[in-house]
Amino acid sequence: MRLAAVQYRPPKAEPEAARAGLCALVDEAGALGARLIVCPEMATTGYVWESPEEILPHAEPAGGPTSRALGKLAAKHRAWVVSGFAETDGEHLYNSALILTPKGQLLGVYRKVLLYDLDHTWARGGDRRVLVQTDLGVMSPSICMDLNDPGYTQHLAQHRPKLVAFCTNWLEQGHDILPYWRERLGAWRGWFVAANTWGTERGVQFYGRSAILNPKGEAVVMAPPEGDAVLIAEAPDLAAK
Repeated sequence: MRLAAVQYRPPKAEPEAARAGLCALVDEAGALGARLIVCPEMATTGYVWESPEEILPHAEPAGGPTSRALGKLAAKHRAWVVSGFAETDGEHLYNSALILTPKGQLLGVYRKVLLYDLDHTWARGGDRRVLVQTDLGVMSPSICMDLNDPGYTQHLAQHRPKLVAFCTNWLEQGHDILPYWRERLGAWRGWFVAANTWGTERGVQFYGRSAILNPKGEAVVMAPPEGDAVLIAEAPDLAAK
């Protein structure tokens, strides 16, 4: 069974162009046989925004154009797709992740619970964790700062999902982040699919180095610090039912 992490840097404030670039990478991952494809946080807008008013023109509802475009690819490749996006429900804005089934249907969204400083300028926090029953096993979607939340570590320990779909815009902090990720995952043992962005946005430097960790916490594959990339890992213990 193949898993994929998409490392991608979307053009800032150009959601149509960003969707095209993102879809090309998702299509590549699907063509390589991935059954789960995870994309970065805020994958069609960029991450750093100063106010709700600034990002609002680029936000979209859960069933909007990004969901429709990625849904077509999910159905084409019969893959689960999880991707970050800026969500508006008509009243509030959220840093969210789309969850698309192998039939191309929008199963739902996960809204980032623990917000980072750069989220607080525009987003409202989510209020619940999500578990998704898939043919690969139970999956837990999460977004970046969630991994710093002790409540999320407890969530993993309690429910023991087979997979974590981790959409992130993790910042460059000058050191290897994998030991910290392993620490935050605690005693949980499963497949951790981390899709990150890269480069600099308004002076904020991102880490790149998207990775897929096996249940032993080993990085089976890792992207370079810069550049768009599709990572593929074989997960023989995940058998489709």
